[in-house]
Amino acid sequence: MTTTRQFKLSEKEQQDFDRNGFIGPFTLYSPEEMKAIHKKVRASLLNRDYAPYQTALESTIANYDRHLDVSLLSEHVCRAEIVDRLVDILGEDVLCWRSEFIPKPPGAEGTDWHQADTFEHASGQPQLVWPEEEGGGAGGTINVWTAFTEATERTGCLMFVPGTHKQMYYDESKGMEWDPEKNANVLKEGTRRGFNGYDYRALQKDPHWKPDESRAVNMVMKPGEFIVFRSTLLHASKPNSTTDIPRLGYVARYVPGRVKVYPDTDVVKEFGSEISLERYGTVVVSGKNRQPTNRVRNTNLRGEPFKATGVSLQ
Repeated sequence: MTTTRQFKLSEKEQQDFDRNGFIGPFTLYSPEEMKAIHKKVRASLLNRDYAPYQTALESTIANYDRHLDVSLLSEHVCRAEIVDRLVDILGEDVLCWRSEFIPKPPGAEGTDWHQADTFEHASGQPQLVWPEEEGGGAGGTINVWTAFTEATERTGCLMFVPGTHKQMYYDESKGMEWDPEKNANVLKEGTRRGFNGYDYRALQKDPHWKPDESRAVNMVMKPGEFIVFRSTLLHASKPNSTTDIPRLGYVARYVPGRVKVYPDTDVVKEFGSEISLERYGTVVVSGKNRQPTNRVRNTNLRGEPFKATGVSLQ
């Protein structure tokens, strides 16, 4: 099935993405639309009858992959404004393999500088494996980060160091020890920065290396805007220095259909919790899934089809 992509990247945008590792922000919803969506999604998240993972609510991963059961999020990850641009980056076959909410309440610490390639840093084994002819594990994922609320320097916006996606400064195979009490509010270069109970510096290839923060750019975003970036790009976020303004982001992660997702495992271990993949499945948002071992869902957990345009759901 062939369709005309309305939101293709221009040649300049493709060049900017290749050079910098990110592009955007782009507008997906108006602030008013985002406010209404946020209200409906917030209510839907409280209903866990169809949630993919039945785990303690206080767990960081309790609301992973809610695009698999919350209708508005099922539609969101398939939006043409997102998928059209991803096809220019990843090729015709595109899978959404994970999504998660990233809240930052008033007074919350910032998120430390990090990169991700195979995502084995917390789980202990690669969650993504690229074909051997492409490195067998090099490539990371494409993150689409949508602002559900305003993201400013005060509320804790994202920060990027342009161009750093071309070199990995961390070795994910080292693994990290989850210790939220020890790793909370750690002062790094004068800023309170942690990593959800981990110390990301434990993965550094060179223990004396430090990110060049003088090159960092702040990604200020309005509600309803999204930004596209490589997970291998050095990224972080500022603390929420306000006393009354929460910040909420929602990130959906995408890979080409030829990538193996969660190979050789039925569980995911992260952030002190373990979840079963029994109800999990990748979502084909463009083209086809090319890995027979990948779990694939054609409908969400409510039985609703994913509304991707011009997709062969196989």
